[in-house]
Amino acid sequence: MPQRVNIGLIGTGYMGKAHAIAFKAAPTVFSLSATPVCDLLAEVTDELAERKARELGFNRSTGNWHTLVNDPRIDVVDICSPNYLHKEMALAAIAAGKHVYSEKPLALSAADAREMVVAAEHAGVKTLVGFNYIRNSATQLAREIVASGEIGELIHFRGRHNEDYLSDPTLPHGWRTKRMTAGAGALGDVGSHILNMAEYLTGQQISDVFGQLQTIIPERPLENGEGTGEVENDDHAQALLRFESGLIGNMETSRVASGRKMGLAYTLTGTKGAIVFDQERMSELQLYTQAGPQARRGFKTILMGPEHPDYVAFSPAAGHGLGYNDQKIIEVRDLIEGIVGNKALYPNFRDAWRTNALIEAIERSHAEGRWVHINEM
Repeated sequence: MPQRVNIGLIGTGYMGKAHAIAFKAAPTVFSLSATPVCDLLAEVTDELAERKARELGFNRSTGNWHTLVNDPRIDVVDICSPNYLHKEMALAAIAAGKHVYSEKPLALSAADAREMVVAAEHAGVKTLVGFNYIRNSATQLAREIVASGEIGELIHFRGRHNEDYLSDPTLPHGWRTKRMTAGAGALGDVGSHILNMAEYLTGQQISDVFGQLQTIIPERPLENGEGTGEVENDDHAQALLRFESGLIGNMETSRVASGRKMGLAYTLTGTKGAIVFDQERMSELQLYTQAGPQARRGFKTILMGPEHPDYVAFSPAAGHGLGYNDQKIIEVRDLIEGIVGNKALYPNFRDAWRTNALIEAIERSHAEGRWVHINEM
């Protein structure tokens, strides 16, 4: 069994920093089967890579990601680059026999994602995609409650992931607002989280969607200050959902929802109760059950504590709460244990392909005004 797993990180923006923090912290939070080593970092120039390696605690640096991917000392290639680079980098890493840890969405299209799935499965490498919100203790608990039948048979799922990071119309036209670099807009960026969440929580796959998309701010200033450019993808999206079991639901997502900073939320309604959750209060879960006299029924707030999944590794006391980076630390724990112990990882490239396919199905549904089955993608 290896004593260390050497990490090669590509990209040092917000997500790259979050990953670096998680790699450093995971061995102090969990008793791991091997130690993740922050070995090699790649950025767009040698100078930037060297500076970021010092800041984030990496041993080596390079201004060429190809060098990182082909380095024989690297075990895991961690991709935190913009969406349009995921496919090329992942395929190169897979060809070099590396395990791949990639941020979401996996690719710009379902076809590209499928190509990545085939390559990874043929090579026999491990893959993990960063849908980190499913690692939250409260959401893990919600899944346990659903799976145990405590709220009965599920009859409805309602989910949203709304934020306001592009609600200001003076913010410039950037890579997130262009099809060739981002793919879908809010639907691919934050909507991908709630689509993955829907399948994770219910334990069921979405089979059909009926979608509607809107671009609220059709033009934005160009980054060079010379005029404006057309926004090429959605600011807001919503869809009706039909699961393979017959369960129904809906989702909405936005990047222009004023006041919403981390507006991932869901309601799971069952025949014997319900669950309500909001990521802005990420260490609380609202649970309703039909037990007891009618006059005493109501939603109760469960504060996360050491009895709940993964919480005790961070704190021995209930109500102290976890944070965003803690979800990434749990994700890194799963990555290392999956690689060292040859365990299944979720969500892997195949699971993330489903999310890409659902995104495209919602876009096609909007364009054609009809229900679309995921098998059409």
